[in-house]
Amino acid sequence: MITLEDIKKDPVVDAFIRKGNKYLGVMGFTEHSYRHVSLVSSIARNILERLGYSERQAELAAIAGYIHDIGNVVSRNDHGISGAVMAYPILMQMGMHPDEIATVISAIANHEEQYGHAVNSVAAALIMADKSDVHRSRVRNPDFATFDIHDRVNYAVEHSFLWVADDKRTITMELTIDIDICPVMEYFEIFLSRMIMCRRASTFLKCKFELVINGAKLL
Repeated sequence: MITLEDIKKDPVVDAFIRKGNKYLGVMGFTEHSYRHVSLVSSIARNILERLGYSERQAELAAIAGYIHDIGNVVSRNDHGISGAVMAYPILMQMGMHPDEIATVISAIANHEEQYGHAVNSVAAALIMADKSDVHRSRVRNPDFATFDIHDRVNYAVEHSFLWVADDKRTITMELTIDIDICPVMEYFEIFLSRMIMCRRASTFLKCKFELVINGAKLL
């Protein structure tokens, strides 16, 4: 069976991740490098493991998390859909079972809030893992004076963590935000649709979604 380590060794996947991150940087988008995809991969795996899903399902979530942004090498627009189309021949050539390919590419295609849905457990885990990665380390603009609202919101986040309590069936996104940089309302102005998507993904996994910002439970 194809594993995450096999995916990491693939030169095409590697090139797509590196170049996609580079091109997003040219356009002024936040970091989408190895740090982001590796973290999303790890969190997606952890979500399914903590909730009692099979080891293979958790591995597929890790794979989907690692390659979910390869479509950025083509364009930021609809990159989930283009990434899914690009992942298909890569996984086929590597010898992954068609049923597993279907699971992975559907997760990739559905990870963006503009059109995505938690169509399976891997997709649900990927959505929550991807949307939980908000942090000042992702901001690439060195000039604070020219920050747009996306830079400001990401830079204001000093700590972010996704807690999975399998006994209570809750998934909690915990954030620490410097409100001198960005009021909490600005976070919701940018990310409300993402939080709604996370809540729906959590519901698919038969869990309750919670959002805690600066110690206060908001959802």
